[in-house]
Amino acid sequence: MAYIKCENLSLGYEDGIVASNISFEVNKGDYLCIIGENGAGKSTLMKTLLHLTPLMGGQMIMGDGLTANEIGYLPQQTLVQRDFPASVWEIVISGTIPSLGFRPFYGKKQKELVRKNMERMDIWNLKNECYRNLSGGQQQRVLLARALCATSKLLILDEPVTGLDPKVTIEFYQLIERLNKEGLTIIMVSHDIQAAVTYASHILLVSRSNSFIGTKQEFLDSKLWKDFEV
Repeated sequence: MAYIKCENLSLGYEDGIVASNISFEVNKGDYLCIIGENGAGKSTLMKTLLHLTPLMGGQMIMGDGLTANEIGYLPQQTLVQRDFPASVWEIVISGTIPSLGFRPFYGKKQKELVRKNMERMDIWNLKNECYRNLSGGQQQRVLLARALCATSKLLILDEPVTGLDPKVTIEFYQLIERLNKEGLTIIMVSHDIQAAVTYASHILLVSRSNSFIGTKQEFLDSKLWKDFEV
């Protein structure tokens, strides 16, 4: 069974629907890239998948052992968040909060998980640094380590390379690709069409008039991709 199966979703808020008739599924090991023009509903879809925004219509089913608190999330950063006055360690360990249950303190298990994911992201040497003093690329690695502390199954990323320079952007995309090859399922929202067709296994184009879901090759063979190339 799919990790997430969505049928005829309607997305929006109390003041109206922003997208409708969206159907797709995400299976273990997929790398799904969600693309579309501004205002098409991409970020609203992310928030709906994370249960941060109520579903306005249709059905969303989680399966294959996935639960809502096993999804890691890397949101778009705001200027306020980039200036957050906490240590790298404090930010990363906050990603283990869903695993604490009713326990009020971090235990050995949580601390070992933090160390593992900081080493995985090559930021262990920054553990005592103040987050606000890091470069943009380092901050994204910190937030990614935090998200990985919440999941070993599914990671959702919303425009993760916004504001990064070209070299760091490529390194970050390669890092996400490596995580996917290690078995982590990826859902990523991106404006970068070239990155989508380079790294993703599946493409979801969210559009008010002509949405698309399929493999990367099916997208490359479609008229939609030809329209992007023009």
